[in-house]
Amino acid sequence: MGMSPVIKYTLARVGLFAAVFAALLPIDLDVFIKLAIALVASAGFSFILLRGLRDQVANQMASSAERRKGEKDRLRAALAGDDEPKRDGD
Repeated sequence: MGMSPVIKYTLARVGLFAAVFAALLPIDLDVFIKLAIALVASAGFSFILLRGLRDQVANQMASSAERRKGEKDRLRAALAGDDEPKRDGD
């Protein structure tokens, strides 16, 4: 089984931050300014470069939410004594 999209996205964000920070190391600036620049720049780069991973994370979260909603509906139906959970519009 492959790695979770959330973990892949998180590692990619951290890697992007580290790469930008490493690129700023030779520049003569305060370390906190380098960190701030790396944070802002990596956020911008990740918006463009990590779109596919971000979409995978969003899809995973949506499917998890839908699954939880279905489980919740089944549990409510079972507790109410119904055989079938109520559908939207019932």
